[in-house]
Amino acid sequence: MTATPESRDMLAIAADAASSKSATDLVALDVSEPLPFVDIFLLATGRNERNVVAIADEIEDRLIASGTKAVRREGKAEARWILLDFGDLVVHVFHEEDRLYYSLERLWKDCPVVPIPETASVTGAGSPDSPTD
Repeated sequence: MTATPESRDMLAIAADAASSKSATDLVALDVSEPLPFVDIFLLATGRNERNVVAIADEIEDRLIASGTKAVRREGKAEARWILLDFGDLVVHVFHEEDRLYYSLERLWKDCPVVPIPETASVTGAGSPDSPTD
């Protein structure tokens, strides 16, 4: 089994939204084989709690605007690891320290990496002209 075109479309929107808020280290993993109820995990990193919330809010706003219904959101109060569940796409927005500590890439190392569309990886992450929060 592999990620559906619909989940890849959601990934493109989410990755672009994350990049627009200066998320770094965007990684998408195809977890459809071990987890039949999810296609893709998107991992993103924010510099601080405020940035983590801004990234998560932008992703959620854009996906909802595109017609994708949010199933669940967890972790906003602490803003260290926010999980956004959109059914076929689950987004994990981490604070830098928590991303290193939990190391989901290592946990899911057997899952293939899904290429993130060029627009998302070029427009944000580290660009001096991109908005920060």
